[in-house]
Amino acid sequence: MKTLLTIREQDINPDAPQTDPTTFKERSAARAVLLDNAGEVHLLHVSLDNYHKLPGGGIEEGEDVKTALERELLEEVGCRAKVIAEVGMIVEYRDQFNLKQTSYCYLAKQVGDEEPTDLQEDEIAHGFVGVQLPSIDAAIRQLENDMPTTYEGKFIQKRDLLFLQAAKELV
Repeated sequence: MKTLLTIREQDINPDAPQTDPTTFKERSAARAVLLDNAGEVHLLHVSLDNYHKLPGGGIEEGEDVKTALERELLEEVGCRAKVIAEVGMIVEYRDQFNLKQTSYCYLAKQVGDEEPTDLQEDEIAHGFVGVQLPSIDAAIRQLENDMPTTYEGKFIQKRDLLFLQAAKELV
């Protein structure tokens, strides 16, 4: 999968000192720009932290990327999906968390009806709410206008905005 971007601490906090990421914990995640049958885009609004994000999350031990994506879409959005295309991957170096995260993103289309979500406690605590925007352009505008209040949210906004822009070129 093609690497679209590497996000470093200095992209979020320009005055941050350089750190050595070789000791960072590594995490991999699967994400999707998920369209329903009407072309609407599924996002999660992280209401407590004032930003939106693409559905997806960590790849668990023993899972491959697409299995993790299927599980995450069921948990966060409550639907199954068919992968249409690879969007690309983004690597993030989050110095404050000592974390190197690699996110693999796909363009996907919803298959079947939505079911109840199964959000985790921390997702509920941060106010995760599923929303659908009328188009990829509307989703891009939403993320451009978000004002994340957390360190993590600032990384997610930068990452997911680029994923949406790259997916738009595939539609």
